[in-house]
Amino acid sequence: MARRKRKFKKNIVKFFLSIILVALVSYLSYQGYDYFFGKNTSDVNGSTKVNNNNKPSENKEQIYKLKLLATGDGLIHSVIYRSYYKNGVYDFSDAVKYVKDIVKEYDIAYYNQETPTGDDSIAYSGYPMFYTPSAYVDAMRSVGFNTVSLASNHSLDKGEKGILNTVKYFKTTDILYSGMSDSETDRNNFIIKEKNNITYTMLSYTTITNGLNVPAGKSYLLNKYDKEQVKKDIEAVRDKVDVLIVAMHWGIEYINMPNDEEKEIAEYLSSLGVDIVIGNHPHILQPITKIGDTIVMYSLGNFISNQYGGSNGDWNKLIGFMATLDITKTVSKDNEVNMTFDNLGGELIFTKYNGNPVTTPVHTGHTVIPFSKMTDDSYLKDYERLYNKYTGVLRSLGQDLNIAPIGSRAN
Repeated sequence: MARRKRKFKKNIVKFFLSIILVALVSYLSYQGYDYFFGKNTSDVNGSTKVNNNNKPSENKEQIYKLKLLATGDGLIHSVIYRSYYKNGVYDFSDAVKYVKDIVKEYDIAYYNQETPTGDDSIAYSGYPMFYTPSAYVDAMRSVGFNTVSLASNHSLDKGEKGILNTVKYFKTTDILYSGMSDSETDRNNFIIKEKNNITYTMLSYTTITNGLNVPAGKSYLLNKYDKEQVKKDIEAVRDKVDVLIVAMHWGIEYINMPNDEEKEIAEYLSSLGVDIVIGNHPHILQPITKIGDTIVMYSLGNFISNQYGGSNGDWNKLIGFMATLDITKTVSKDNEVNMTFDNLGGELIFTKYNGNPVTTPVHTGHTVIPFSKMTDDSYLKDYERLYNKYTGVLRSLGQDLNIAPIGSRAN
């Protein structure tokens, strides 16, 4: 899918040409005339070098690539963090051990931090007013997640203090995060990352706050969705990055199709030039599609949670998706930039835990299992039928998706 094309401004080109010319003159002075005319020269160690390239190199098309992975909600109920508390510390590494080798393959790895997080100056808690040990985020970082949305319906569960603790923690990391801020200046200081000569950023908004209000005069604390503010934010960063991602906390919980609000917002974001829209909040899977040139992931479900979904719900709250995408930047000989987004696909995942969801009061050992590592029903009964059902949901708007087959990563 071809995307934006643009040319660098002439004054920028002249500036870089001047730098190159100065560097070349300096290099000539240092290396000496003979080096550039094919004669033998010696390095400081006495070895001989021969320059056989007397002709200036021709301008060539340059191609740069990134791989993106995006998944859903990190919804840490109290039974999850309690089961990973041992010897006085929280350690969630076992929860994500089966996705580590997959996530590490990707340059950009996104998830939704559904709950406020930070140190224990606030008591940790689960549903309905969440506050999560930051050790969970540490575990996600350790397997390669580096891009995180913070704006959700639970962002205000612990008030201003919960948001400030969350921001304080994320400022100690190298994560690209968005959705919460500790000041107006911080809110308008958009984080831009670069890898493989491709620049990118992510903006995050929520349409829902569970009836809780941001403190008066402190709207910067949480990015509540507002069309004009969103437009202003996008206009501030669009020309500064090659790839623009917007994370949206939207929709209705436990519904497999996007509602009218989701569709309307997705259309609007597409009209503003957003490349990728990642949806969260429904806690179950919704379709992936394209609107114009914009990739829209309406809902990637839960990454990890203690929600049920039951046999009648076909475990819909425990089955999520890790969407994947190839990003290519092509710079032509005349410095025209073309962005493409291809090979859209991903991995179905399942949160397995110990204990019967109905009869066992305390569940332990919550672990995310990719379907690509399932070879029998030891993780999930009827897994083949469920794989077909949920890949069907993801494709239900007609989008072709390259979804990893069952057992394709099994050892």
